[in-house]
Amino acid sequence: MKNKEKRTLFKNIKLLTRAIGILDIILPGFWTYRVIGTLFNTFTPYFGLFMTAAILNELAGNCRFQKLLILAGITIVGGFIISLVSKLIQRKISLIENRSWEKHEGYLFDAQNRFQYEHLENPDVITLRNKIYECMNATGAGLMSVAWQIPAALSSVLNIIFSVSLTVSMFGMVASGSYRGILAFVNSPASAVVIIVLIIVNSVFSITLSNSRTNKLNSEVSKLGALNTRLNAYADCWGEDMWIFNLHRIILEEYRKYNLRPKWVSETERISIRYNTLTTILNALLSVVIYLFVAAKAFIGVFGIGNFVLYEGTVSRFIGAVSGLAVQIGEIKFNSKYLIQLYEYLDLPNEMYKGTLAVEKRDDIDYDIEFRDVSFKYPRTEAWALRHVNLKFKIGDKLAIVGENGSGKTTFIKLLCRLYDPTEGKILLNGIDITRYRYDEYMSLFSVVFQDYSLFAFPLGENVAASLNYDKAKVRNCLVRAEMGSKLESLENDPDNELDPLDIAIGQDYDSEGVEFSGGEMQKIALARALYKDAPFVILDEPTAALDPIAEAAVYENFNTLTQNKTSVFISHRLSSCRFCDEIAVFDHGMLVQEGTHDALVGETGGKYAELWSAQAKYYEGESAS
Repeated sequence: MKNKEKRTLFKNIKLLTRAIGILDIILPGFWTYRVIGTLFNTFTPYFGLFMTAAILNELAGNCRFQKLLILAGITIVGGFIISLVSKLIQRKISLIENRSWEKHEGYLFDAQNRFQYEHLENPDVITLRNKIYECMNATGAGLMSVAWQIPAALSSVLNIIFSVSLTVSMFGMVASGSYRGILAFVNSPASAVVIIVLIIVNSVFSITLSNSRTNKLNSEVSKLGALNTRLNAYADCWGEDMWIFNLHRIILEEYRKYNLRPKWVSETERISIRYNTLTTILNALLSVVIYLFVAAKAFIGVFGIGNFVLYEGTVSRFIGAVSGLAVQIGEIKFNSKYLIQLYEYLDLPNEMYKGTLAVEKRDDIDYDIEFRDVSFKYPRTEAWALRHVNLKFKIGDKLAIVGENGSGKTTFIKLLCRLYDPTEGKILLNGIDITRYRYDEYMSLFSVVFQDYSLFAFPLGENVAASLNYDKAKVRNCLVRAEMGSKLESLENDPDNELDPLDIAIGQDYDSEGVEFSGGEMQKIALARALYKDAPFVILDEPTAALDPIAEAAVYENFNTLTQNKTSVFISHRLSSCRFCDEIAVFDHGMLVQEGTHDALVGETGGKYAELWSAQAKYYEGESAS
């Protein structure tokens, strides 16, 4: 049992040490000022007690005016200096702590950006991340909790040190003369032993109660965490469906069922109150015993009134410090499980090999990409998403990727952009395995508009440039090329708008002056972003799926014109949008089953492309099916 406790102690120390290091990165200088501030704040009341005792002893004794004047001066000047330094340190700490929660989230976001893409799609990782944020927002547990736990524990330790150093002399002091009964006991060394034993017993009880409280709180918070996750999931679901199907009642029923039931809402509070009450009672009883002990010592003349005030104050602080330290140890133990979750998240491995070869910068964009017998299955599944794919890009040509849902089209793009590496086979760039190239340089070759593209509630210019600092003229040019010129003009001519259109936020999530763009306009903004990157390879992964076939074909044909000097890859369910492409690759159940031009593939009777074209041809009004 002792070995287990020792291992747990070392484990908690290791967890805390790492947390301290991370906080030092997030909040530089925090620990230096926090330790100094805690030292001054803890020392201040003992300085006051010591000086008060000295003044009272002088008043009750020789009552020398000059000495009283010196003591009063030391008390006033010393107190002023300590108070001033404490306030300056606290001000510095407040400046460092400013927006600490946002800095914490920024640290987690930065860590997430270093993950390999696989983790971002892993349900277990997503659940782990949600747990971290849930406990951080609901209970305050996790990394930031350490920023308060360590100073609180340090304060308790310093209180114990200061109080013991000022009080220990009391236990060896005895009065001259003989006494009977309780006073004789108080004046004997045995009384000191009894008091010390009572203090030790109280300390053990405080630690035991704190551990018990921690264990019960861990159990209850886990239950509440799961419930809060579910309730938050409901609360995030705003939209037309909420109103049409009256889904609000589900949220209300969940809150009534769990959040409003005393059994759940107040259970953690009842646990804290129960154990805090027991600790308070034990501390109060011990304080009464020690108060009477100190008072009896003063009564029989062991020390004067000044020392009585000093000892009574320091012993009371000692009892509170021991109890506080026990609570902090429990809090640290309680928080350890959440630190373990955090470190599990931060330590997710990035096993994707990142080469060292530089990608040759070519003005003629003469890049040759080949899929050579590529097969792939997603992690945690045995089903093949792609199987034995062989395909070579013709530089400057337009390649269309078609197929039914689940045929492997998007997976093909993820492998091409190296979000995943093939399970089998190789992808070559100019004859060299792409894993040998520097990852960031290889990624710079591609500009992609995915079917679930994301635009953010930032200014329009930042969305197009994907940067805070950008070339405004280039952004405008890309928006005009993406057929957003008329929208820019309308925003510029709007009398209610005083901003540059590029500085107007997309949507009104965080800015009431933002503009709600239509679905088609949002797609054009995403296309403009692809143009702004100006990469050699441009990929459109069904970004216009919400448009009707004619509108989609117009977008693709326009974008085909815009990317004449680039290698373009188009993915679409609608085959009419792909007829302008030089080559069409047909996927079916993860396999490349056909390649060729539109006319050639339509002519292959019994082929997959002809089957798909025949099924869709009735929707292409005015278009020939041959």
